[in-house]
Amino acid sequence: MANIKSQIKRNRQTVKRQARNKAVRSELRTRTKRAISAIVDGAENADEAVRLAVKRIDKAAAKGVIHKNQAANRKARLMKKAASASRQAESLEDAPVEA
Repeated sequence: MANIKSQIKRNRQTVKRQARNKAVRSELRTRTKRAISAIVDGAENADEAVRLAVKRIDKAAAKGVIHKNQAANRKARLMKKAASASRQAESLEDAPVEA
């Protein structure tokens, strides 16, 4: 344990920040996983799940929990999955139905 008063305070601040950042990161991962599973399952609420995941990613970047480029990469990957899923759904709808 540190003897210097300023270092003791820095240690307290670090513990607080770690807990806060861990909570934000956990929420971020949870929202992303839910969005991906909704996309894969073709759920009706997939758009809403993606929107919430993007919102969490943006908030994490704004708070400095993740870097802004990391946020952009995560959003791009998520939107790419959503776009490919919607293209597959459209191609299935457009396919002729055989009786």
